[in-house]
Amino acid sequence: MPLRTDLRNVAIVAHVDHGKTTLVDAMLWQSGAFRAGQDVDERVMDSMDLEREKGITILAKNTAVHHGDVKLNIVDTPGHADFGGEVERGLFMVDGVLLLVDASEGPLPQTRFVLRKALEARLPVVLVVNKIDRPDARIAEVVHEVEELFLDLDADEHQIDFPVVYCNAKAGQASLDPDIRSHPSPDLRPLLDLLVQTIPAPTYEEGHPLQAQVTNLDASPYVGRLAICRVHQGTLRRGATVAWCRADGSITSGKVAELYLTEALDRVSAEEAGPGEIAAVAGFEDITIGETLADADDPRPLPVITVDEPSLSVTVGINTSPLAGRDGSKLTARLLKNRLDAELVGNVALRVHDVPDRPDAWEVQGRGELQLAILVELLRREGFELTVGQPQVLVREIDGKRHEPVERMTIDVPDDYVGVVTQLLALRKGRMEQMVNHGTGWVRMDYLVPARGLIGFRTEFLTETRGTGILHHVFDGWEPWFGELRTRPTGSLVADRTGAVTGHACFQMQERGSLFVEPGDEVYEGMVVGENSRSDDLDVNAVREKKLTNIRSSTADELVRLVPKRTLSLDQALEFLREDECVEVTPHNVRLRKVLLDAVSRQKAARQRARA
Repeated sequence: MPLRTDLRNVAIVAHVDHGKTTLVDAMLWQSGAFRAGQDVDERVMDSMDLEREKGITILAKNTAVHHGDVKLNIVDTPGHADFGGEVERGLFMVDGVLLLVDASEGPLPQTRFVLRKALEARLPVVLVVNKIDRPDARIAEVVHEVEELFLDLDADEHQIDFPVVYCNAKAGQASLDPDIRSHPSPDLRPLLDLLVQTIPAPTYEEGHPLQAQVTNLDASPYVGRLAICRVHQGTLRRGATVAWCRADGSITSGKVAELYLTEALDRVSAEEAGPGEIAAVAGFEDITIGETLADADDPRPLPVITVDEPSLSVTVGINTSPLAGRDGSKLTARLLKNRLDAELVGNVALRVHDVPDRPDAWEVQGRGELQLAILVELLRREGFELTVGQPQVLVREIDGKRHEPVERMTIDVPDDYVGVVTQLLALRKGRMEQMVNHGTGWVRMDYLVPARGLIGFRTEFLTETRGTGILHHVFDGWEPWFGELRTRPTGSLVADRTGAVTGHACFQMQERGSLFVEPGDEVYEGMVVGENSRSDDLDVNAVREKKLTNIRSSTADELVRLVPKRTLSLDQALEFLREDECVEVTPHNVRLRKVLLDAVSRQKAARQRARA
């Protein structure tokens, strides 16, 4: 079969924070994508505000660099497990994978996930050991751990014979010699040379009719929706009429209004895109991911892209609290439904279902808490006011038995905290697979834990390890239902009336637990104003004022000392919830509340649950 020797398509995959986006930055600089002195942000590929704030990649994006006569189309994928759908989609666009591993941390759960997907797709892998300048780098051990991971994932003999490059992405250096410190390399040329030699060039059949699959979506203010396509066969031409093979099996025709190719960070208008190219096409307003653009006279649709099923869900509805409508501009169920439908178009890992008896709420299913919290954060920034319920795991019937999702988790902690972490995970029905003491005062523990047990675990874990512990987890599979889990030992302090919080009331309440409000904040009946130190909920009067008399008190002029309130982020608020609680999310506020605001209704519901 003929080859496109002037082209290579490669995806960069790795665990979160191992340096993918930094490496792409260095490639762009060294390929001359930016002029000398140009003001360019670090991690230029992370273009969303949320990506910059959180320091993570959320959406897969492609760029292109030139190395000699060869154009390298590079897909930068997210490293976090919750955005695995973006990784799977990115692998449909490429012919090889660049696997990045931290020289100290080694392969972690998400490394296993992305490598498994690459091996299933039969893609060749180039291993890049990054951050070799770290003082705690374990280069030889990390390469050995990656080899063991290949064997563990049943790689065949061709796949396990992978080339290795040693890299310091921040300094823009790469070498084939692990002792790069003694023989420093001035640039990334050894890596780029190896990519050209190792990653196969795109193949195609002479005379085969056009086949181009939509792998991503974008939008332009000038031409509307853009379909990012990988051209598998034939040539895509601007102005040509093509067959549009939809996901439902129907085939219609459409015209390619505009055609763009990627050069560095820019899209450049082009007349045609040949086999192997990644091109952006305008002119198809309702096109979605996985559909095919084919030859008008001989349409041959490609298989629709599929990704792993969701494992977690939350109920998202309009804001129904007494303070609704004060912050946001988008308050109706119709606006929220339209926005969720729009999100489904470009996000292949999400599902949205109706909630029985709730016309103003929908069940949003995704891969994890972070993915769902990111969606809610995007909505609030757009002016929506929402009510978000407790995250719930999705269950599945397998062989007539109820199964739930299980996560593979890796924990790194100082050895002083091994006991407390073991206790925390025993409560959550965690099963230890392996424990390794590196001899540096740090211990690595591998666990299999039901996904239910990890809801709200991160905050408690960081508290118990004094902020020193590091944890990562990724979906591993389905196992029989583990039984009841009691993950939050504390109750809630619930306001019993509406009004403004007073200092006198806060002074009385802070003996009962930690507070989420401070004097002057508005509260309403059913709003959670703090965390009770005991396991049950406690109704409190948060607006009580100090009674005044005409007799001067001996303590009248004493200063009331209040403990500062705990301000919960959106992620922390979702983790804190119990099943009868939800979060009120507005553009400027995150408030915890009970699903049923009225105290009598809550008591009735509690009795019914107890009887059930």
